[in-house]
Amino acid sequence: MLSMTRRLVASRSTALGRRAISAHTAQPTDIEKAIITKLIERFSPSELAVQDVSGGCGSFFAINIASEGFKGLSTVKQHKLVTEVLKKEIEGIHGLQIKTTIPPSPEP
Repeated sequence: MLSMTRRLVASRSTALGRRAISAHTAQPTDIEKAIITKLIERFSPSELAVQDVSGGCGSFFAINIASEGFKGLSTVKQHKLVTEVLKKEIEGIHGLQIKTTIPPSPEP
């Protein structure tokens, strides 16, 4: 299923001139798929990595996301937007590490 997710993301990335988006695992879990889908739909990220860092039990995730949607917002507000989007998913996990960034402006 990861290859299907990567193809979907790759086609979106190519069409939008964006970099690859991935889920760092051989087989993404249902929660990883849900997290990736919701973040793509809400933020159209140029970069997105979702990783289960709990050792495989799905209780702790690290998310790295770069989006123009964060421009002009404080880090706290950026993280709040991410957690609001993932409210349902967060209910079932013990920990979440979020790193948000704004993509660099393209060179003219």
